[in-house]
Amino acid sequence: MKPSWRDRILDAFVPQVSKLTLVADPDRLLTEEKLALALRERGFELIDFDDPVAFRYAYESGYRARWDQGEQTDLVVILRLQDAELERLPYDLLQAGRTLSFNLGELFPRLSYPVIETLDRSLLDALYAAQTSAKPDDRLGDNATKDFILRHLFGVAAELICNEVDLLRALLRLHYGQRVLPATLAQRLIQWLETRADFESWPLAEIVPDAEGFFAFLQERWPVFLLEYAAMDRIEDRRLDRPRQRQRLRYPGPARLPFDHHDIRVYVDDLFLEGRLTPVAVDGVDTSGGSLAGSWMRGGIIRPDADDEALRIARLFERLEQSPPADDWRHSDWTGFALKWAELAAKVHGRSDREDHARLCRLGEALNRRFAGWLTKHYASLINLSPTQPAMLHHVARHLARRLEGAGERRLALILVDGLALDQWVTVRQALQAQDTELLLRESAVFAWIPTLTSVSRQALFAGKPPLYFPGSIQSTHREEALWKQFWEGHGLSRLDVGYQRCLGDGDALQSLDALIHGKTRVLGLVVDKVDEIMHGMQLGAAGMHNQIQQWLQGGFLTTLIARLLERGFEVWLTADHGNVECIGKGRPQEGVIAETRGERARVYPTADLRAQVAEDFDFALPWTPAGLPPGYFPLLACGQDAFVSAGEKLVAHGGMALEEVLVPLVKLTRRRP
Repeated sequence: MKPSWRDRILDAFVPQVSKLTLVADPDRLLTEEKLALALRERGFELIDFDDPVAFRYAYESGYRARWDQGEQTDLVVILRLQDAELERLPYDLLQAGRTLSFNLGELFPRLSYPVIETLDRSLLDALYAAQTSAKPDDRLGDNATKDFILRHLFGVAAELICNEVDLLRALLRLHYGQRVLPATLAQRLIQWLETRADFESWPLAEIVPDAEGFFAFLQERWPVFLLEYAAMDRIEDRRLDRPRQRQRLRYPGPARLPFDHHDIRVYVDDLFLEGRLTPVAVDGVDTSGGSLAGSWMRGGIIRPDADDEALRIARLFERLEQSPPADDWRHSDWTGFALKWAELAAKVHGRSDREDHARLCRLGEALNRRFAGWLTKHYASLINLSPTQPAMLHHVARHLARRLEGAGERRLALILVDGLALDQWVTVRQALQAQDTELLLRESAVFAWIPTLTSVSRQALFAGKPPLYFPGSIQSTHREEALWKQFWEGHGLSRLDVGYQRCLGDGDALQSLDALIHGKTRVLGLVVDKVDEIMHGMQLGAAGMHNQIQQWLQGGFLTTLIARLLERGFEVWLTADHGNVECIGKGRPQEGVIAETRGERARVYPTADLRAQVAEDFDFALPWTPAGLPPGYFPLLACGQDAFVSAGEKLVAHGGMALEEVLVPLVKLTRRRP
């Protein structure tokens, strides 16, 4: 195996050398997913020193007492400080431990530090390999470093993009592959492209850095292409001019794009299959034969007499079955897979095909076995990841706080749809887009807290912290508003700047909102609990969930709420605290009052011994290692599609660790350009 940048750091961590290690880590290297996992496998426990008060609580309750009892630990305290600033730490910490420091400048001495610090840490493997193989002769400046990274990490040689096919191919590789360009690299690429006369009219500032902007640009040009392609099909003399379309386009640039070029058409079917683009009806064009019925275009055309949805379902099944999850996947691989899985599940649950439903259940069982194994090994490594690209729910508030920094009078609204699973988000998305065609949705997914209970995961979202830091309220949600306002007070806002409202979902959305917002409101936290209400009364399984959610959406509450927030100048984000899964009972524990939480998918016990006693009688249950949870909180989770209810009873529930419960949507909602 080739040496990596992690090896240089791991060499400094030998178990049982010191019970406490203080690390100056200004670039968040130790929280990189694979490095954090490697450290945990060596027996090291990692804890952040972001908030001195919160850290002192975790340190004193979790480690100091153990040391006093003579227990040995390998605790690593990660500080976002430069090496010289370690001396400002409390004296008792400096006396108890050794100090280390690591930074990107030491690992990449020939590249510009201000540029590489903007990179997602998952890219450092490729950057280290590129530095090792390319071996720059001299230290590269900012622009040379940007060009180096664009070429070696993203496969973009800006100087070789000379025409529209080159540009579309480069952007498709980036955005379809979900490779997010840091703003500094996107701007560098735009600077290169602006020197080309061929791209003078293109909306580069919108389609280069933003995947959703790029796909919206493609979406409005797809009908133009189809109409012209169909017209050319009827013109015998191919030298005749193509007919000009008078369709109004929001985005500037050429009206007709070369979708039929062999380097571009290979992406087209996948874009429609996975929901990145939406199929269209082509008025006045015969789609039953001719070139428009060709396989590469078929997925982007609505044909009234064809069951295209059945074809898409079959192809999505084939796609997911042929590319199963791998043991060495990162969390971002799982989120990308989960978004595709959600598209498939939503399509299957929207139809009444029993064979498709049975096939989905079989695939889901195999998928969730892999997911449970991955979570057991990797979940704890996600907790301290950077909130720049949120991986877990408690990162979201910190991500939003960064968006407020230096943003003038920006206002933020976070809508939490309680219990909304990713596949149900697909149903919500379709309704929102149908009711408000001006909406632009930037979709991603994040990990909920396990156990996926409202009192655990939703509080973590509003607190901006792991559940470890709110032990007193982990059994209820009564402190959510206080935790939400406390978080924002810690980021420079006053309580008058922060709003919070729960129990939304019915009635007059505008009246509810207008009563909450006043002139000083900068941040809103809104809980829409209608989906959770539907779930707890559901007797018709996952298909019934989709049906009931569709009926609720027809009332327009959510669309109206989002529209008014955008009108009032809020940047709007939508997420969920957990999802839900269709499951079947395997038996109900009869443990009396010893369980503090008695859910259908999760039971929580005050001691590991009590949990073990119950687990002996339920072989389908998994004792969950309480990473990030407070002392005295020991969950027992139902796995797969099983539940702690009477044998054979069918229901929709949450609390466990199925993909449908753990990965939830995180969506930014904006308006399309006027």
